[in-house]
Amino acid sequence: QVQLVESGGGLVQAGGSLRLSCAASGRTFSRAVMGWFRQAPGKEREFVAAISWNGGAIFYADSVNGRFTISRDNGKKTVYLQMNSLQPEDTAVYYCAADGSHPVSRRWDEYDYWGQGTQVTVSS
Repeated sequence: QVQLVESGGGLVQAGGSLRLSCAASGRTFSRAVMGWFRQAPGKEREFVAAISWNGGAIFYADSVNGRFTISRDNGKKTVYLQMNSLQPEDTAVYYCAADGSHPVSRRWDEYDYWGQGTQVTVSS
């Protein structure tokens, strides 16, 4: 079992930065693939980034590649999403997810555990 709690969302102007954190509890965090997804109003859930248990494999959505950075600290049981050069189209609820069963994946349905989400709003 893994419990996830996101933090760090907020309101930021276009071009600004935010750092999201996802604190996990549970013994299996250090071996879990961790992902970030987002969902804007009226849109489907969208893959943002994912990282393998040791950070050796990292994937990004094309829309955020070069602007966002995913990282993890297994000792702190925390995964991070550094978001730079934010744009209004990045506005969404951002969710942290954990997957203990698959290789690093962009598919939301392969993740077993989800946080409650944190709102990110980017004003133009």
